[in-house]
Amino acid sequence: MDQVTKILDRLLALHPKEIDLSLGRMHRLLEALGNPEKHLPPVIHIAGTNGKGSVTATMRAVLEASGKRCHVYTSPHLVSFNERIRLGSDGRFVSDPLLFDALQRCEEANAGQEITFFEITTAAAFLLYAEQPADILLLEVGLGGRLDATNVIREPLATVITTVSMDHEKFLGDDLAAIAAEKAGIVKPGVPVVCAALEDEAAPVVARAAARNRAPLKVFGQDFVAQADQGRLTFQDDEGLIDLPMPVLIGSHQFANAGLALAALKAAGLLPDEATIASGLKKVNWPGRLQPLTHGPLYDLCPQGAEVWIDGGHNPGAGLAIARFLGEQEERSPRPLYLVSGMLTTKDPVGFFRPFHGLVRHVATVPIASATTARTPEDLADLARCAGLEATPFQSLDAALADVAACSGKDGEPPRILICGSLYLAGEALARNGMPPE
Repeated sequence: MDQVTKILDRLLALHPKEIDLSLGRMHRLLEALGNPEKHLPPVIHIAGTNGKGSVTATMRAVLEASGKRCHVYTSPHLVSFNERIRLGSDGRFVSDPLLFDALQRCEEANAGQEITFFEITTAAAFLLYAEQPADILLLEVGLGGRLDATNVIREPLATVITTVSMDHEKFLGDDLAAIAAEKAGIVKPGVPVVCAALEDEAAPVVARAAARNRAPLKVFGQDFVAQADQGRLTFQDDEGLIDLPMPVLIGSHQFANAGLALAALKAAGLLPDEATIASGLKKVNWPGRLQPLTHGPLYDLCPQGAEVWIDGGHNPGAGLAIARFLGEQEERSPRPLYLVSGMLTTKDPVGFFRPFHGLVRHVATVPIASATTARTPEDLADLARCAGLEATPFQSLDAALADVAACSGKDGEPPRILICGSLYLAGEALARNGMPPE
């Protein structure tokens, strides 16, 4: 076991709960570290249920195309913890030596006191971001917003709220209004807010938070829009229209994510010229989100000619977006669709699976070795059946794909396969296929 893995394991044991929303422990540790959060480059803070990573990846690509150095903080990771911390000094994930040093300093400063894993590793990220050179920090919320460990930032350039849907109800509330209130906790006095088009329950909550803080609010569909137009992406606001290439990230929901990213950069005063935006949009990279597999060891287990996708979406909103994309694919090129799915006990499988009713031939459920809170394949299969889908449990990803191959052989045509339900499963699939994120 390497040094980084050992220290991460020790830090994981410092608090009895995986999630315990509070800012007190975070402020205590940051003060012991010399308050690195006060010495960061300018920040854009991003909250929301779905789309945070895609919006962040799009902003990063456009900013880097304009010559900016970007620190980026995202979670969770797919394969390696280092993926959570990208440093603008070289544009890469943090190296093991730098990460170990920061984690060790946080461990010493914390002196064995209770603190959650996310809090102490976020503090380590702040140390790195304060000490390494960059022009901007794209800071993604871990959970919620109001009491998230990242919400110690006082004066960001802009805040972004992506879609709001049901997820983490145990911690954020059991309706959309309550969840939106937690997300809107990142709104700061006088700081511009850019927001996705929200459901009727959630939209007024964000609007009131912006009004209370006298924070200028721009809402997708009201103040700006991004949409497909004859094979191009158009971004339009009250200052005019920009004609751009289509997003590299797949799915119609990525039009809105691209629009949010551009509106956020504009609100922060960082939107470059049209040619630079176009260059950046062609380079967006965000693995595990409707990512196609076309080669590799895992792909080789699939039937010849199969169309294979990986997506880490894990809540009802994500299920709806993914099912909508696959429905569009079915209209253009009909194929039997098979899901290979693993999910955590904290998620809503029935809500995730329900949009696939009538679209999917069969669901193969699998364990997730990298997650301690994964549902058993048997439990998940039962819940898929509750959503109206046929499902069978398997004890490994390989076994599930072998069964898909056997079943699709009877169909007489190559299948469409979606590996889905969890970012942890997406990470395992990418690792198995020899495609870790870069």
